[in-house]
Amino acid sequence: MLFLFMLINFADKAILGLAAVPIMRDLALDHTTFGLIGTSFFAFFSISAVLIGFVSNRFPTKWILGVMALSWSVVQLPMLLPLGLVALFANRILLGFGEGPAYPVALHAIYKWFPNDQRPLPTSIIFAGVACGAGLFAPLLVHIIVEYSWRTAFGLLGVVGLAWCAVWYFVGKEGQLTDQPAASARTEGSTVPYARLLTCPTFVGQTIAGFASYWLVALSVVWLPAYLTKAVGYKPSEMGWIVAMPSLVQIVMLPLMSRLSEALKRRGLTSRIARGGLAYGGLLASGLLTVLLPYTTGFVLPAVCATLAFSLGGLIPILGPVMLAEITPSQQRGAVLSIGNAAATLAGPLAPVITGMIVDRGVTAGAGFGTGFIWAGAIVSVLSILAFLLINPDRDRVQLASASAQAAGESIPEPSR
Repeated sequence: MLFLFMLINFADKAILGLAAVPIMRDLALDHTTFGLIGTSFFAFFSISAVLIGFVSNRFPTKWILGVMALSWSVVQLPMLLPLGLVALFANRILLGFGEGPAYPVALHAIYKWFPNDQRPLPTSIIFAGVACGAGLFAPLLVHIIVEYSWRTAFGLLGVVGLAWCAVWYFVGKEGQLTDQPAASARTEGSTVPYARLLTCPTFVGQTIAGFASYWLVALSVVWLPAYLTKAVGYKPSEMGWIVAMPSLVQIVMLPLMSRLSEALKRRGLTSRIARGGLAYGGLLASGLLTVLLPYTTGFVLPAVCATLAFSLGGLIPILGPVMLAEITPSQQRGAVLSIGNAAATLAGPLAPVITGMIVDRGVTAGAGFGTGFIWAGAIVSVLSILAFLLINPDRDRVQLASASAQAAGESIPEPSR
C-alpha cells in the first residue's frame, strides 16, 4: 500500500511535465511562466513536510497518510472543469502542501516494522512507487492526454487516489518497533537535542545530497518531457516511453543495490561505505551524465543517456533516510526525516523556474535546454562529492547517543577503539 501511495504521489507530480506542451499551447504560456507553475508546487511543500513530520512523532502514521492521500485526490478532481491559469497555480500549490510530507512519513511508518539492518530493501520498494509514478505510469498518462485531454488525466489521478484511501482505511496498520542510535538500557527512551541532530555532519551531508538529487527529480518531472520533444525531436508517444525508462531501470536496480548495501553492512563495512558510498557514487554518475546529455545526438544515445542520468541517483532517497534513521531516536525520527526532506526539496522551487528562464534566453529552445542541463549536472556532481566528505553515520551515531545520555543527566562509556 505504501508503494501505491508513492506511485500516486509522483504521478501527481509527473503529470504537469507530461502535459507541458498541450498546457502551454492551450493556456498560451511561455517557458518562464510554465516554470513558475512547476515551482508553485513547492510553495508550501517544505513547510508542510516539517509540520507534519513533528505531528507524525506523536500520532499514528496510518491516519496521517490517509488524510494526505485524500487531500491530493480532492485537489485533482476540479481540474476536469475548463479552468484557467489561476486554477492551475492553485492546483499545484495545494497539491504541494498535501504531498510535501509524503515520502518521509511513509518511511517513518515502514521503519516501525523493520530494524536498522533490514531497512534498505523495504525503503527501495517504497521508492519503487516513486519510480513507477514518475515514469512507468507515464505512457498511460500520455495516452490519455493525447487521446482525451490533459484535464482528463488530472481527474483520473484524483479517482485513483480516492480508491487508495478506501482500501487503506481497511488494511492500513501501525508498526510497534522502536530503536535508538547506539541504544543501551540506560538511554532507552531518551532524545537528542534537535540542535545536535540537525547540525551533525551526516545530517548536513545527506541534506546536501538530497538537494542535489531533488534538483534532478524536479528537472525530470517538469522539463525532461518538453526537452525530449522540443529539443531532441521525439514524438509524444516516444517521449512517454523514454520518460518511463529511468523508472524501469530503478525498479530492477534499486532493490538489488539495496540488498548489496545490506550485504556489505553485514560483512563489516561502515555505513559510510556500504550505504553512502553506493548512493553518492551513483549521484555523481548522474550529474556527469546530465552534463553529457545535451551533447548526445541521434535517436538512441539521448534516450540512453537520459535513462542513466535520471536513474543512477535513485539510491539517495533510499539509503540516505536509512542513514538518518540510524543516528536518530525513533521518537524523533518522523521530524528528522521530514526536516531533511524539506531542506532537500528546496531544490524543487529553484530547478523548474531557473531552467525555464535559461531556456527562454537561449538562441533556440534546444540551446537553452542544453545550457540548463549542463549547469544542473555540474551542480549535482560538485554537491555529491561534498556530501560524501561530510557523512559518517557510525561516528555520529555514537556522538549523538552521548548527547542523548547527557541530556538525560547520564553518561555512557566511550566506544572501544
